[in-house]
Amino acid sequence: MSFLARATPASSSKISLRRSFAATVRDVPLRPTTRPPTAIVMMNMGGPSTIPEVHGFLSRLFHDHDLIPLPMQRILAPIIASRRTPSIEEQYTAIGGGSPILRWTRIQGEGMCQLLDELNPETAPHKSYVAFRYAEPLTETCLEEMKADGVTRAVAFSQYPQYSCSTTGSSLNELHKVTRSKGGWGGSGEVQWSVLDRWPTQEGLVDAVATNVQAALNKYPEDKRSDVVLLFSAHSLPIEIVNRGDPYTAEVAATVHAVMKKLNFSNPWRLTWQSQVGPKAWQGPQTVDAIGGYAKLGKKDICLVPIAFTSDHIETLFELDIEVAHQAKNLGVNLSRAESLNDSPIFVRALADLVSGHLKDFDAGKIGPTSTQLSLRCPKCTNPKCGRTKEWLAAGGVGPTVSA
Repeated sequence: MSFLARATPASSSKISLRRSFAATVRDVPLRPTTRPPTAIVMMNMGGPSTIPEVHGFLSRLFHDHDLIPLPMQRILAPIIASRRTPSIEEQYTAIGGGSPILRWTRIQGEGMCQLLDELNPETAPHKSYVAFRYAEPLTETCLEEMKADGVTRAVAFSQYPQYSCSTTGSSLNELHKVTRSKGGWGGSGEVQWSVLDRWPTQEGLVDAVATNVQAALNKYPEDKRSDVVLLFSAHSLPIEIVNRGDPYTAEVAATVHAVMKKLNFSNPWRLTWQSQVGPKAWQGPQTVDAIGGYAKLGKKDICLVPIAFTSDHIETLFELDIEVAHQAKNLGVNLSRAESLNDSPIFVRALADLVSGHLKDFDAGKIGPTSTQLSLRCPKCTNPKCGRTKEWLAAGGVGPTVSA
């Protein structure tokens, strides 16, 4: 069944959602073409699909200074990864033996491109590629697939709706590094690149999240429904990154406000943060601490809403659904969770709308390869890689790299 055919959300008296996505995909094939596909490169953190992949995933993660800045990183990263591997393997075992993020990303990408072939026949065919930062398929693997397909036009599409130097920035730095490395491909004019780097208030994203929140609220008795506290939970950042001027916190807050506006501010709500690692100060309050605080205040009906993740993975399936849920139960809290976006047809349509608009505006000369925001470095940026990457991307991935 096509995503468009499934694109009518459950009815709700509180949400008025768009219906502009209610068209259907062509029942007959598009005309054959010999053109190489327009590549839509879906960039994300990724996760180990199997238990044996866990150590490699952790090693890459702790070696990434953009995400986790450590002193003596080359020495400490492998030590930390080795020590944490057994416990993280247990977590992935508890959620079924691996992360589902690759499966969901591929499902989302296939649905998106199915729609794009109809929305944008002038750039068809479209093909989604996955470039994960810490798990296969890595950026190198993605580029090898694109090269084999003869790709000459690509959109680097961040699957982090809210921009952070530690997530989207790190993925773009890696793209620049790999394409420009010795023997690399795709960074010297072989491919015309453009970037979709952030989309925190995109209408389809907001609609998809609001629909899932309303579905979760509808499971509460009607007389208690409006009193349920909505806790929007996003992956936290070290305070030193926030204080450097990283826009992530503000953009997550923008998404939350847009969702609450779509819900007509029907419930009390707060933005909380999860997944703190290490002894350094991180953005707070932590989600689990917020639940404890509300339990003491007598607020026992709480609904968690993942707001910075586009699909289920370890942070939702283990951290929220197992760890946080267990602690909430001990506190006497009636905890629920809004479903992740996963294969939501509203969300898949949102992805297609984003890329369609981007391609049309780029081809019409209304926008350049990068957004205005991407060109602006953080006011206290200390990473020279960012400057080089941004200049390379602003040139469409062609020409010599300019020093920061």
